[in-house]
Order: sequence, then C-alpha cells, then structure tokens
Amino acid sequence: MKYALTILTLFFALTTIYAQGPDTDAETVTGPKISFAKSKYDFGEVNQGEKVQYDFLYVNTGSGPLVISDVKTTCGCTAPNWSREALAPGDSAKLKVVFSSVGKRGMQNKVITVYSNAVNNPERVTLTGNVLLPSSNQ
Repeated sequence: MKYALTILTLFFALTTIYAQGPDTDAETVTGPKISFAKSKYDFGEVNQGEKVQYDFLYVNTGSGPLVISDVKTTCGCTAPNWSREALAPGDSAKLKVVFSSVGKRGMQNKVITVYSNAVNNPERVTLTGNVLLPSSNQ
C-alpha cells in the first residue's frame, strides 16, 4: 500500500510538472537559436533605380544545428540569399539581401522574415532607407 501511494504521488507530481510546460526562465537553450548581430540596416538615401546589398550576420547561439528553411520578404523588390547547410552551435553565416529601388520612391521599410528550426522561430530583420526620384533638371 505504501509503495502504491508513493507511485501515485510521483505520477501526480510528474503530471503537474508536464502540464506547466518548459521552464521559460532557464538560461540554457535546448536546440538551435538564431541571433542576428544587427536586425536593422538603414541604407540612407539612394537614387531610384539603384540596388542596395547588405549581409545580415547571424550566429547559432543554441545547442543544436540551425537550419534556415525559408526567407520571405514583403516585396518582390527584395531578394534574399542564404546557406541551406546546417549551422553548428557557435558558428556564424550571412543572410545576403538585395533591394532594388526600380520603381520605388520615398521612405522604404522592407521586412525580411527568416524561418528556421530555431527555438525563436521566426525572426525578422529590416532594411530601411529613402529612394530619391531622378532630378528633373536635364
């Protein structure tokens, strides 16, 4: 009887812990985690028709291999390029983003959403800047 009570108590304790979910205050990360060195790049002013390129550096600060599965942009004027290879913990790589200002004018805010197997999925980085119209003085 004492043995059965101990088993029953252990069962309820484990059920309660499981129902509460993972400890979100834990300092260690289980699995991959993507960390960008800089999440926003301001390209300043460019003339309409110019292209801007920026490499967002990221590091796998987690404990498992990081794989970026997809990168979505808010506009077809922004093209991403990234490695499809798994990134080991502690390693870094670059997400190359090219913005074409053809047909654009004024302030631009392009959001790039990065989908991966990271615990902080998805993550977002941003390109901002101002596209100047061609001068009418010819």
